Amino acid sequence: MGILDCRNLTKKYGADTALDNVNLELIPGRIVGLLGPNGSGKTTLIKLCMNLLKPTSGEILIDGMKPGPYTKSLVSYLPDRDILENWMNVLQLLDFYTDFYQDFDAGRAVNMLSSLGIDERMPLRKMSKGTREKVQLIMTMSRRAKVYLLDEPIAGVDPAARDYILRTIISNYDPEAMVLISTHLIADVESVLDEAIFIRQGRVDLFDSCDSIRERTGLTLDEYFRRTYHFE
Repeated sequence: MGILDCRNLTKKYGADTALDNVNLELIPGRIVGLLGPNGSGKTTLIKLCMNLLKPTSGEILIDGMKPGPYTKSLVSYLPDRDILENWMNVLQLLDFYTDFYQDFDAGRAVNMLSSLGIDERMPLRKMSKGTREKVQLIMTMSRRAKVYLLDEPIAGVDPAARDYILRTIISNYDPEAMVLISTHLIADVESVLDEAIFIRQGRVDLFDSCDSIRERTGLTLDEYFRRTYHFE
């Protein structure tokens, strides 16, 4: 059993099927890319992990347990939208995370904020969209979680910041944890991935190690994606 398991997982919205009989076993110590065209089911899968949605059939397990209040203590989640409160500054945000999450490492967060030159007294409402996304990612990666779910973590930041963010992801997760990164910017994240899940129309097309995919196809993950999904 992995740290995150999907067993015949299906999610429907009325007559539309968002996930169709998905079977996955993700083990600790891996950074996994969740890759697919828009509307392929990536965000639905992550929301099911977070108990924000319920499966239509099948099941999803986090460390052997169905998603619920306890599993949220094991999972650090970065949604695909800004959830920061405008009335806070960074210091207030640090206090909030410290109070709310027992596994939050404030010292780690402060170090990352400092390395980016982010003023802890600055109100969040005065930050640029890219800076807010950096702050949100730092908060997410400063938890000592077993599972990190990152939904489009680099979509809104400039290319110069992407390398820093990816280094942040690599250097700030426990080697016994698992990181799942949902993204369409495959070329930017490929270098950090151990495994890749290619998903289309709610079905898993391919799940393998990145080295195996490159060796078998003779293509980078980005090239494979572009050739396989070029009409979508």
